[in-house]
Amino acid sequence: MAVPIAVLDCDLLLYGRGHRTLDRFKLEDVTDEYLVSTYGFPRQFICYLVDLLGATLSRPTQRSRAISPETQILAALGFYTSGSFQTRMGDAIGISQASMSRCVANVTEALVERASQFIHFPKDEATVQTLKEDFYGLAGMPGVLGVVDCTHVAIKAPNAEDLSYVNRKGLHSLNCLMVCDSRGVLLSAETHWPGSLPDCTVLEQAALTSQFESGLHKGGWLLGDSSFLLRTWLMTPLHIPETPAEYRYNMAHSATHNVIERTLRTIRSRFRCLDGSKGTLQYSPEKSSHIILACCVLHNISLQHGLDVWSAPATAHVEQSEEEYEQMESVDSEACRVRQELLLTHFS
Repeated sequence: MAVPIAVLDCDLLLYGRGHRTLDRFKLEDVTDEYLVSTYGFPRQFICYLVDLLGATLSRPTQRSRAISPETQILAALGFYTSGSFQTRMGDAIGISQASMSRCVANVTEALVERASQFIHFPKDEATVQTLKEDFYGLAGMPGVLGVVDCTHVAIKAPNAEDLSYVNRKGLHSLNCLMVCDSRGVLLSAETHWPGSLPDCTVLEQAALTSQFESGLHKGGWLLGDSSFLLRTWLMTPLHIPETPAEYRYNMAHSATHNVIERTLRTIRSRFRCLDGSKGTLQYSPEKSSHIILACCVLHNISLQHGLDVWSAPATAHVEQSEEEYEQMESVDSEACRVRQELLLTHFS
């Protein structure tokens, strides 16, 4: 006589009851070294994420064996930091591809929901002043509120007709606009822009520009490289410096702007799913954008926990060639006046 089975658990069918899945995995049973090598982060950090996201990840389910928040977080961290495709990572930690996909999706959305909590410009006057002083301490550049740059993350082709994600290298990507402080903490992250857009166009259309144009962040400026247009709130290097003051300005600008370049390298190295060496993100542009933003949130949380932002080596990644800098000279006379005043006041 056949026995009806009401619910089939895909993990149970794949591995059997004797297989040690992550639901039986106990953080206290393993060393920090193992957790860092397998999931990219130590026990204290993982426990913090369980406390932070646990309620969101414990949604009601009709599955016979709901996956615990701890398991979902470990699975997602394994994917973010390994760069392995979900099937391989799922096999390594003992859950099916379908369960792995659900874990990554659940944790990603939970982190994205909290993005504004961890990625934002400071608002109180004392913190803003400290921000400027920290930047000034790097290379003597005054008034800096943040350093800005764009970086490309490779994604799978959305469809044959959509060329908006094809960048200048002929690869499909998202162009992500990032701003960080002097320690590498992200102050802004817009991860959804199509790869065909040049950096200057991304900034022109970004929410970041609306914030600065509306006067939300007063009394200072961002530093951007020559792929951006000079603005009253965005100082770029001089294309052809001629005087000693202009050379000193460019040197201070370059040394300060280097912080965002190092930060982007660190994020790619820590979150190998973004670095392109293991292949492209196999998701739609929207889901890929959310994964990138989730990694940005984790980056900031890791800094809050004292994890070394500069320890990771550089990795290969998708990147566009430099913009034609000759075409990026600003015609904004007020912006030119502000930069000239900065030159005379601080670098002459």
